[in-house]
Amino acid sequence: MLEVRNIDFYYGSFHALKNISMVVDPHTITAFIGPSGCGKSTFLRLFNRMNDLIDKTRLTGECLIDGENIYSKSVNVDELRKKVGMVFQKPNPFPKTIFENVAYGLRVNGISNRHTLQETVEKSLRNAALWEEVKDKLKKSAFELSGGQQQRLCIARALAISPSILLMDEPASALDPISTAKIEELLYELKKAYTIVIVTHNMQQAGRISDKTGFFMLGELVEYNDTKKIFLNPDKEETQNYITGRFG
Repeated sequence: MLEVRNIDFYYGSFHALKNISMVVDPHTITAFIGPSGCGKSTFLRLFNRMNDLIDKTRLTGECLIDGENIYSKSVNVDELRKKVGMVFQKPNPFPKTIFENVAYGLRVNGISNRHTLQETVEKSLRNAALWEEVKDKLKKSAFELSGGQQQRLCIARALAISPSILLMDEPASALDPISTAKIEELLYELKKAYTIVIVTHNMQQAGRISDKTGFFMLGELVEYNDTKKIFLNPDKEETQNYITGRFG
């Protein structure tokens, strides 16, 4: 389970996230929507401490995974990132073979047994609904795959290190409608085993695939509720205006 309590986040003197509290239930898909620059991606990156890589950032409040504050000094960030996988907006395969892309995280973590690598790569590619398309091309460059296949390869790479949480920052924004549909079908299957948090500009996508939706504006979590409630009967006027296209 993910939980944030009274989170404020700053880039230098810029107050990017303002007093946010929320709970994300296990084995659900949670979508974050809102206009560009509203803080969705910054908030998403809190869960695997990717914002730590940016100079002059500051955070107050608590960000908990299974009850543990992941910003406490005792937390090993490398171990945290094994638990929390991430898929980015544009497919970013490594300049390696399809097999080595998926095996990369395993090798980095000291796993070199050939049988284990083969077994895990196949399982991850199957879980990413890519195995049947690439099983005869594992020694080919990942760059030979289509954009949609590359994104599913990046999902397989994230799954290979057995995370429990999957963060996705606009994972289908660079893809065509058919590839987008495949990614959405895949996410629906993956939530049986993972907790998924997705940032999307595509409100129809949020409506189709998510269990809960959070609407962000100007660094604030304006409203967070069941997706059906957010889209059909939101509590806040700002949410209604955004959903109906009156701004943003």
